[in-house]
Amino acid sequence: MNTLIASDTAPRTALIMGAGDSLGAALARRFAREGMTVCIARRNAEQLQPLVEEIREAGGNVHAFGCDARKEEQVIALFGQIEKEIGPLAIVVFNIGANIQFNVRETTAQKYYKVWEMACFAGFLTGREAARYMAPRGEGTIFFTGATASIRGAEGFCAFAGAKHGLRSLAQSMAREFGKQGLHIVHPVIDGPIDTPFVRERFPELVAERPADGLLAPDDIADTYWFLHTQKRSAWTFELDIRPFLEVVTNF
Repeated sequence: MNTLIASDTAPRTALIMGAGDSLGAALARRFAREGMTVCIARRNAEQLQPLVEEIREAGGNVHAFGCDARKEEQVIALFGQIEKEIGPLAIVVFNIGANIQFNVRETTAQKYYKVWEMACFAGFLTGREAARYMAPRGEGTIFFTGATASIRGAEGFCAFAGAKHGLRSLAQSMAREFGKQGLHIVHPVIDGPIDTPFVRERFPELVAERPADGLLAPDDIADTYWFLHTQKRSAWTFELDIRPFLEVVTNF
């Protein structure tokens, strides 16, 4: 029978699936500062090299992997390698985005399916493998990064909203199945624009009309993820909206 009491020798390894240049990188830096061994993964491992160098220069321990999270055999192999060669996972973050805009009549079956694969199916593969290793130990945190589209659809985002709704349902199901086994399943809803070069280049008017802290800062979001990971299990949060102070709340 599983024990649900976290030990003082809890595993200190984290995996970020979808370690992009924004939130994924901020999470990697944040977890490394806490002394965790951080594993970062994206399809092209070479793109992770600057982040690897940054973390190591700051004294952190990090390993980079190339993995297509839509491919079952690659996800299985990644988790197996980390658990065998690096250490038992305490945190797994599914952070792959697929925020692509097409109106319905321009959305081909191929486009819709690809968005679903990236933002939903890959989350299932990641969550399943994380649970396979974490559940027998009776502890661990699994994050599924959500978005505004997780809660409500918008014009031009039918594929993204469908995938994000599916990911949210996956997280809900896993929380009910694995919470009683000691796993903390979390679905943070990123409800607003993240301060990235992409947002600044694509939406210059939005950026210009906002104060410096009017966009979501990746490092500040990462602080919230760490807080969620360190919560006592008597008061776990499943879902949390994260938005800059001037965003209008419209989902309740």
